Amino acid sequence: MKKQDILFVSILLALFLPVMLIPSMYEGYNIFNKDHGMVMSFLKFAILATMGEALGLRIKTGVYNQTGFGLVPRAIVWGFLGLTIKLAFTVFTKGTPAFLAYLGLDWAPQAIAGELTLQKVFVAFCISSAMNLIYAPVMMTLHKMTDTHIVNNNGTVSGLFRPFKGGDIISQINWRVQWDFVFCKTIPFFWIPAHTLTFLLPEQFQVLFAAILGIALGVILATASLKGKK
Repeated sequence: MKKQDILFVSILLALFLPVMLIPSMYEGYNIFNKDHGMVMSFLKFAILATMGEALGLRIKTGVYNQTGFGLVPRAIVWGFLGLTIKLAFTVFTKGTPAFLAYLGLDWAPQAIAGELTLQKVFVAFCISSAMNLIYAPVMMTLHKMTDTHIVNNNGTVSGLFRPFKGGDIISQINWRVQWDFVFCKTIPFFWIPAHTLTFLLPEQFQVLFAAILGIALGVILATASLKGKK
């Protein structure tokens, strides 16, 4: 393990251990998360999902950052994507059980709010499936487009705010990899199971766990990038 890897792991531990081990910090996290959920969503994804992308770069190139990669612009984008993820969580955690009840499964809203049962796992799976099949492909494509925009503008913060040439950028995406791997493999085999677990957690930990999964996303993005070069 190199020094940069030790630093990466140390940062992760510094982010989580105090909250896990110090009761006052744990309580403070819960209070701030409850009162300022959108702010926390921005921060969680800006930090953790960006760390995931840095890890993905480490897998591809051997370093966590390089000229033109744009860690800061990526963090800004991830922060705003985190707001849409919080929105999606709210919409689908409320809407999916209501839709299941509309279909005749009247117990669905109570099941997802209650103790761990097979019924609760089923509803969590339905919430995860709905979110990942409806919202995730749009978010993943937008994320890919913003990444391309950042790279095209040399990874600078000022470049992030240059005109976004969506038509040109979308034509640069390797749609075979995006469809065959990112959509058809990672969504059913990773994201739906992972978010099923997410929706079984207490509400205050759901977005945090989703942001932690952003680290896994960095590995997935690195794999997709390597596939795209073959």
